[in-house]
Order: sequence, then structure tokens, then C-alpha cells
Amino acid sequence: MTGPRHADRPSHTEERPLNPDMLEVAPGTAHDAVQGWVPELASEEELRIALEKAFDYRGDITVTLRDGSKVEGYVFDRISGPALTTSFVRLIPSDSSPRRKIAYADIAALAFSGRDTAAGKSWEAWVKKYWENKASGEKSFGLQPEALD
Repeated sequence: MTGPRHADRPSHTEERPLNPDMLEVAPGTAHDAVQGWVPELASEEELRIALEKAFDYRGDITVTLRDGSKVEGYVFDRISGPALTTSFVRLIPSDSSPRRKIAYADIAALAFSGRDTAAGKSWEAWVKKYWENKASGEKSFGLQPEALD
């Protein structure tokens, strides 16, 4: 067996409990504010960077294909190959049509057109409302997720 045993953890060998403020905490991820961004795709590297940001984005993007058609949807996967023809982005179209797999080579333009659902302070607002409701003695907190516009 590799690694320390559970019984060897400091909380089991010391008489004082662990201080949660002193525990190791993974740093958060800084998200770029890309809502409304229309990146220039002048080079292969710019296209790859924009599609990585599209994958991290929590809103819909609009993909303009080389044939002039447009697809709007949520990017849920990407496959990065050695060439643009072997690299793909997969998205769920917002019009409920079947999932699409689009080669990077077929993409003429991108636009971060949808609302970024991870932006803002919705978590902090939810926690504040939770504690306000709990303090008032409300049993069923009745907290609903934020409406998506």
C-alpha cells in the first residue's frame, strides 16, 4: 500500500482538531469575461484558443460555418487533433435539433452570443437568501434556480 494510512493523518495523531482555515485549498479558476465576444480567427492558433474558451464558457455560442450557415448552441466537448480537419467541436444546438460535431476546418467565425450562466454573483445571492430564509424559520426554503433568459 502506498501513501499515508488514514490513521496517520494529523487529525488522528494530534489532540487538537484540524483548522479548516489552515487546510490546503485548491485555487479557483479565473474565467474570462467573454460574453458578447466575437474573436478574430485569423490563424489556426487563434481558432484553437477561441474554441478552448468556448468549451469553458457556460453559455451558447454561435458558430458560422464556411458555407455561410450558422449553428447556435452549447459546446459540451472538443477533440483537438494535429490538424484542423482532425479537430472537432461538439455542441448541443439551442433549437433542440440533434447534437452536432463540427470540424475546426469548417468554422469561419465564432460569437459568444448567449448569456454566461456562470457569470455574476448568483451563488452568493443564493447563499444569502438561504440564510435569510433559515433565520426566519422557514422549513422549506423554496429557493428556485435563477431563470435563464
